[in-house]
Amino acid sequence: MTLTNSSRDAHNLGSRLRRAIAGIVVSTLTVLGLRTPDSGEAWAVEPENTLLMDLKDGQVVIEMRPDLAPGHVARIKELVRRGYYDGLTFHRVLPGFMAQTGDPNGDGTGGTGVKLDAEFSSEPHVRGTLSMAREPHPDSADSQFFIVFSRTRHLDGQYTVWGRVIDGMEHVGKIKRGDEERDGAVDDPDSIIRLRVAADVRN
Repeated sequence: MTLTNSSRDAHNLGSRLRRAIAGIVVSTLTVLGLRTPDSGEAWAVEPENTLLMDLKDGQVVIEMRPDLAPGHVARIKELVRRGYYDGLTFHRVLPGFMAQTGDPNGDGTGGTGVKLDAEFSSEPHVRGTLSMAREPHPDSADSQFFIVFSRTRHLDGQYTVWGRVIDGMEHVGKIKRGDEERDGAVDDPDSIIRLRVAADVRN
């Protein structure tokens, strides 16, 4: 199909507009501290459902999944905005499995005292998945969550998946490991320096 002069003009204008919009998206991600993939293509992130987690080795970008677990996402955002997670340790870290955090006691026994109803789904536990820790009862998740290091099928459908790491998994991979003989308990563990909702970041 050939283009008339007017069609070419419209096509060129459309191309310029698309490039301008793409530039705005990339600039916005940069302001929020989010990087784009190596392809240069920007992520379709929603700042209200994106978390920025600062670790000792760098920033981790987390996409929350309210489509999978709306109650858990709402509660996580509430706690993040209170600064609840800032300074909490990764108290249990098992190589090849996961890194667990969110306990103010630092030993796996603590939480806020607010239990959440399970929101199990068919979403698989793969590298970078964020899922809620819980007691044996399904409706016992509170504030503790874990980040999965690799595909872990036995967790599927048993724990509430509420997010995934979309950038910075290499920093998660550097979290100090625990003692496998003590079920991953960590001596002098690493901490979450700061956790924020991207929509709240101004500079």
